[in-house]
Amino acid sequence: MAETLQGDTGEWEIVIGLEIHAQIIALSKLFSGASTEFGAQPNTQVSLVDAGMPGMLPVLNEVCVEQAVRTGLGLNAKINEHSIFDRKNYFYPDLPTGYQISQFSDPIVGEGIIEIDMEDGTTKEIRITRLHLEQDAGKSIHDMHPSKSYIDLNRSGCALMEIVSEPDIRGADEACAYISKIRMILRYLGTCDGNMDQGSMRADVNVSLRRKGVTELGTRTEIKNVNSLKAVQQAIAYESRRQLEVLEEGGEIKQETRLWDSDKMETRAMRSKEEAHDYRYFPDPDLLPLNLESAWVKEIKETLPELPDQKKKRFVKEFGLSLYDSSILITDRARADYFETVATGHDPKIAANWVINELLGALNKQDLDLTQTPVSAQQLAGLLALIQDNTISGKIAKDVFAEMMDTSKDASTIVEDKGLKQVTDTGTIEALVDEVIAENPDNLAAYKSGKDRLFGFFVGQVMKKSQGKANPAVVNEVLKEKL
Repeated sequence: MAETLQGDTGEWEIVIGLEIHAQIIALSKLFSGASTEFGAQPNTQVSLVDAGMPGMLPVLNEVCVEQAVRTGLGLNAKINEHSIFDRKNYFYPDLPTGYQISQFSDPIVGEGIIEIDMEDGTTKEIRITRLHLEQDAGKSIHDMHPSKSYIDLNRSGCALMEIVSEPDIRGADEACAYISKIRMILRYLGTCDGNMDQGSMRADVNVSLRRKGVTELGTRTEIKNVNSLKAVQQAIAYESRRQLEVLEEGGEIKQETRLWDSDKMETRAMRSKEEAHDYRYFPDPDLLPLNLESAWVKEIKETLPELPDQKKKRFVKEFGLSLYDSSILITDRARADYFETVATGHDPKIAANWVINELLGALNKQDLDLTQTPVSAQQLAGLLALIQDNTISGKIAKDVFAEMMDTSKDASTIVEDKGLKQVTDTGTIEALVDEVIAENPDNLAAYKSGKDRLFGFFVGQVMKKSQGKANPAVVNEVLKEKL
């Protein structure tokens, strides 16, 4: 649903386009053999090409090209078998050559489309304009010295995919849903790890306002390098309000690049927004045009995994899950695989409840992710098997699961060691029922006089006597007969 702002002169619509910069998962950089491993000591992963030394020639990394094609296919986009690398000229201290090798007129991937999921259960299609390959710049560090900036070129030359959307996004919630969906797809494909906190995925957020009902786009500002979903929300909220105040007072929005200051919680003007001609794009003379074979593209397409939307629809159709539960379970590939292992041979809805409510809830409390879970999918499936064959009750199963989280022991071991097997023997349960009835003559008389609600009291007393081990269904059946 479109997000609007109410001003004194009327209602305004927020219009957003996003440029996502995603670092490609590859062992070496786009045009050099230097390592891409995160966290190395500054300037230890820099080849002569990355440092912009004279006479050094770039050599294209085929793995990076394959990853870009995989991503384009995962975004339902057109793969351009002919593309060109251009030089984008600008000066910045962490760009040693004075230009960035990118793609401008002929990108490797053309128009595509993805579906985003909103919290109210609705979906919306967002168009993708293009995906192009480019090399990353280095990193400027401004907080290590009071009057100097430091340069780390480890990131210089790493392969980036810039994924550009159409201005189809109408608010901060849709923007976050779009970024989350792109990140989910990239992680499923294995083309980018999506770790925004490490800088391997960042977003440039283009924001403009227009009066509600108007189709013409307003003047936009670009907020550079926003590196978390929370920051995206905050930056859009601030910038849209700032623009509203300017427009309501009769002013004009300057087309400019702005930075998000998370300390002051505001956007700040960085520079006037450049147009394409400001960068003096021209084909890189050191790189031939990139021509892909259609058979090679087809081979890559055949290796694509089942993607999030396909998995979500299958979970609904095959397992009878709700859209909500399916959406939670397909958030990442490991979670979906975990669920499918647990669901094998068990009721899928019960399996989904245990994974979503018990497992993910317990992990969240301990600030762990699924890769750190003390309870494997096979172990959780073993716990469900004990419930299914009436070895333990659902209530006892929760206690067993808590013990599994603490010890990583199998459910069967815990049940055996603690003597938690469910009592299903009718004779034993009849004896317990007889005891409870004999101990509560007043409640028995009240029940027989029409106070049906007391049936629950008797069930509770029998369960208490059995220390929760009596099979509730058998208890109910025996009590009905005896009362």
